[in-house]
Amino acid sequence: MAVDTTNQAVGPVRRLEELRKRYFPGVCVSVTIGIAASFLSQHYGAPAMLMALLLGLAFNFLSQEPNCLPGLELSAKTLLRLGVALLGLRITFGDVLTLGWAPMLMVCSAVVLTIGFGILMARMLGFSSSFGTLTGGSVAICGASAAMAISSVLPNDEQAKRNTLFTVISVTTLSTLAMIFYPMISTALGFTPQESGLFIGATIHDVAQVVGAGYSMSSEVGDLSTFVKLLRVAMLVPIVMTIGLVIRRAARNSGESSGKGVAIPGFLLGFVALFTLNSLGWIPAQVRDPLADSSSWLLLTAIAALGVRTQLKDILSVGWKPVLLVVLETLFIALLILAYIKLF
Repeated sequence: MAVDTTNQAVGPVRRLEELRKRYFPGVCVSVTIGIAASFLSQHYGAPAMLMALLLGLAFNFLSQEPNCLPGLELSAKTLLRLGVALLGLRITFGDVLTLGWAPMLMVCSAVVLTIGFGILMARMLGFSSSFGTLTGGSVAICGASAAMAISSVLPNDEQAKRNTLFTVISVTTLSTLAMIFYPMISTALGFTPQESGLFIGATIHDVAQVVGAGYSMSSEVGDLSTFVKLLRVAMLVPIVMTIGLVIRRAARNSGESSGKGVAIPGFLLGFVALFTLNSLGWIPAQVRDPLADSSSWLLLTAIAALGVRTQLKDILSVGWKPVLLVVLETLFIALLILAYIKLF
């Protein structure tokens, strides 16, 4: 008896075609904006994340196109989480242990204290603890990438989306300014290369700006500042897990549904798994390096999609208090690290 495999083959092909039609337009828009942002960054020195966001805002009209919406949603959420998970390939246990215990404790305590300061100042300025956690975490850990990761476990609504976009813009702008001025401050204060590396790596928000500031001084400063920064990136996992657990417990105590049913998001488990495998040397360099590089592209694509989905007037309507909050958090972690260096 002959078996007709025609219908069996048509089924998967048809589903793939449906997925392509549903998601391709929005994903294509996001990727194209990301490529344009990367071009501007490489040729004019502008921060790629900020360029992706601003270009995305310029194409906000595409968010009104029904054909683009599913792909934009996929880029802003699924690709974001995949990009965060792949960040685990950028750091190993050896990188962390190279710093020694004293700098590790200094950096970890600065991260926790900065987040606490952000929550406290947010409440004093009339904002929610969630907003303080978002801005404080992005300043304390790794800028725009941390803002995206933290926002993924916070309650999701239109206000949360605006808060995330504002945080990305503000921390990227301040990180760029820090890249310019912090090496000057280190030189003016007479820091040794080790002290300069600790100061730059522990205070500047985004990884790219840390690399730019560190290597603008010397290779030694650049290497150490990059290691310190990667330690802050490693703090992303326990911090986001803790935030997710706190939100889930608060929702359970109030008798509400948190909307975040998974206490430990899958992308964070992926981060830990890749971090561990990379530390053990079980991932070949020819596989690890392209995947690690792709994390930047995925995050860039996610930022572009968020920009397309957001209206500029929503960002401009935030007022001066949120700006003050992020500036105070930035000054807090800088002064805290300066105090650590001078006292210890």
